[in-house]
Amino acid sequence: MAWIQLRIHTHRDNADLLGDLLMDQGSLSITYEDGQDEPIFEPKLGETPLWQDTVMIALFDAGTDLAPTIEFLESMPFLGKGFNHKIEQVEDKDWIREWMDSFHPIQFGSRLWICPSWREIPDPTAVNVILDPGLAFGTGTHPTTALCLEWLDSLDLSNQEVIDFGCGSGILAIAAIKLGAKKVTGVDIDYQAIDASKANAERNDVVDKLALYLPENQPANLQADVLVANILAGPLKELAPLIAEKVKIGGKLALSGLLQEQAQEVSDFYSQWFIMDPVSNKEDWSRLTGIRK
Repeated sequence: MAWIQLRIHTHRDNADLLGDLLMDQGSLSITYEDGQDEPIFEPKLGETPLWQDTVMIALFDAGTDLAPTIEFLESMPFLGKGFNHKIEQVEDKDWIREWMDSFHPIQFGSRLWICPSWREIPDPTAVNVILDPGLAFGTGTHPTTALCLEWLDSLDLSNQEVIDFGCGSGILAIAAIKLGAKKVTGVDIDYQAIDASKANAERNDVVDKLALYLPENQPANLQADVLVANILAGPLKELAPLIAEKVKIGGKLALSGLLQEQAQEVSDFYSQWFIMDPVSNKEDWSRLTGIRK
């Protein structure tokens, strides 16, 4: 089956209304894209911010006559006659296969591989984490996740206790276990992340070594030899005293989810509790590491 898509540039304030209008006109789906390469940083909890110049892509059956839809949209005051749009034909594809083909096994450091379940494991003798893109953030493809995985791979985690603060998909927690940690605790504010981490731990046969908690349920006086937190700059600063007290004296810390321009400020802040290392960067993102004083 073939498709036709209508691409429209609009202001973010009009995006919700325009999406509703397009669905009323028979659109089968709506996709949002950035129209001007405008970054969005650190949305507040529960918010789904859009770009100031948002491109909306409405997908229709190929047999749809879009002329009445265009005429109707031109009558909307926030668009007007001759509004910025483009109509394109879209070839039929096996979209599930297209999506699956875009994910490949990735190596981090010298020992660690993250492998989608449908791909052949490149090195059966390596430390392999089986993880599929899905419910929660963290498949290894983002630079911040990669920086944390590379750091974990560089450590000797034998007999170490680890905390994954903001565990998401559980990728860092599971990697730590497979790299030798005797026990890992994952904490996240989202119960869906807890569910995702548990499911991924079961898939990797490490569920017996992973304890998962919402913040309000975590054990009192929880501490570990190693703590990794791949979240955002704002929460990292707000939660710094809490994070610091969870690391044993002499323990190791890694923080990511930081843009390069945010890294030094956060590093300076954490130097109250940690001897901080030089910043490590990948693309536009940074990782901070340190030793608890």
